[in-house]
Amino acid sequence: MIDLKFLRENPELVKENIKKKFQEHKLPLVDEVIELDAQSRAAQQEADALRANKNTLSKQIGALMAQGKKEEAEAVKAQVAADAARLAELEVQEKELSEKVTEIMMKIPNIIDPSVPIGPDDSCNVEIEKFGEPVVPEFEIPYHTDIMERFDGIDLDAAGKVAGNGFYYLMGDIARLHSAMTAYARDFMIGKGFTYCIPPFMIRSNVVTGVMSFEEMDAMMYKIEGEDLYLIGTSEHSMIGKFIDTINDESKLPYTLTSYSPCFRKEKGAHGIEERGVYRIHQFEKQEMIVVCKPEESKSWYDKMWQYTVELFRSLDVPVRTLECCSGDLADLKVKSCDVEAWSPRQKKYFEVGSCSNLGDAQARRLKIRVKGEDGKKYFAHTLNNTVVAPPRMLIAFLENNLNEDGSVNIPKALQPYMGGTEKLIPKH
Repeated sequence: MIDLKFLRENPELVKENIKKKFQEHKLPLVDEVIELDAQSRAAQQEADALRANKNTLSKQIGALMAQGKKEEAEAVKAQVAADAARLAELEVQEKELSEKVTEIMMKIPNIIDPSVPIGPDDSCNVEIEKFGEPVVPEFEIPYHTDIMERFDGIDLDAAGKVAGNGFYYLMGDIARLHSAMTAYARDFMIGKGFTYCIPPFMIRSNVVTGVMSFEEMDAMMYKIEGEDLYLIGTSEHSMIGKFIDTINDESKLPYTLTSYSPCFRKEKGAHGIEERGVYRIHQFEKQEMIVVCKPEESKSWYDKMWQYTVELFRSLDVPVRTLECCSGDLADLKVKSCDVEAWSPRQKKYFEVGSCSNLGDAQARRLKIRVKGEDGKKYFAHTLNNTVVAPPRMLIAFLENNLNEDGSVNIPKALQPYMGGTEKLIPKH
């Protein structure tokens, strides 16, 4: 959510930003919120004047009564009663107008960074850099679930009976490999100075609307029936929510946290063959990182964060590339975002395995995450988030890039301590 004062003073800039996001249907919201804001401020000014006048009139009543001027005192009392009735009306009006303004402001997209490429959708995302040499072996790479089945490592049929489509059982070496990746990612981020955290896996609605747009919430979140609770779609939500309604000492910034959690997503819509198996699922686990920092530091943290993900994937012998997300592919709260994509030798192309985002002060403004500077002044923090690793997709990239012609899978040195020293997985079939 952008600053209301900024919108009031720069309506054309906000409209131009909406156009860059290819959301022309939201253009009328700018004028609407300006009008409602003017009404709200007018109501507030009148209410403040009535509150200030109440004390003056009360003193008049006392003075008139002391002078024996009862009729005049009664007239002033009548004025006080009329003012009180009007004040009650204004307070209701103030509340309604404030809620309407907030509702609209939460629909207006954040101001994107000038460096963001302009385009309507992800087809306009721009490749930044490649890391590692993408290799296509001479032998055929099977589909990832076929590789897992050679190790008796996955059971989609049983999961379908138990929970439906979009769920899985991981078994044996594949399940261990999944957990090893999460543990390795945890220690990797601790080594970068991040504090490890296991957060709540459910959050209240005020946190949900604080960290994401209404459109994202509807498309992603599972609600707990009969309760004000949602299952998290990523631990970023509860991690940022940890700081809701806080005033933080500037000297303690930045807060750098890395978290493990299961994640739950609706993943609406039909998906092709390449998004089946364990690619696009309703339940998965992930290691995440978030940063809460001073505004002037968020750009440098953004670059550090996506580089950490690249470094981790390369340590597991997986080639990756980074893509700059274009304006139309950015969620409304984001200032700037890039995707990390892993090489798939089977598909002979890259696919998304993580995303790094700078949200400026949008989440902090919604959640009231403030910072108190050395001069005593308060301001909103900047928040960032990035995927360290989501093992289901990492499993796909890892198995394809470390597969040998005989069906065995190499375990890179970085991961061997988490696999009991195993250097190679041998298939059962």
